[in-house]
Amino acid sequence: MAEDKFDRGTALTIFGSDRHEDLVALVLALVIALLVYLYV
Repeated sequence: MAEDKFDRGTALTIFGSDRHEDLVALVLALVIALLVYLYV
């Protein structure tokens, strides 16, 4: 019996892979944290 590919539960993404999506989220979080640090 063939294994089914893991389903993330949502197709609402603009990225082709989870790794790319996670990297972009990390960069955005760091940019936001830096802006908060500089302006507060």
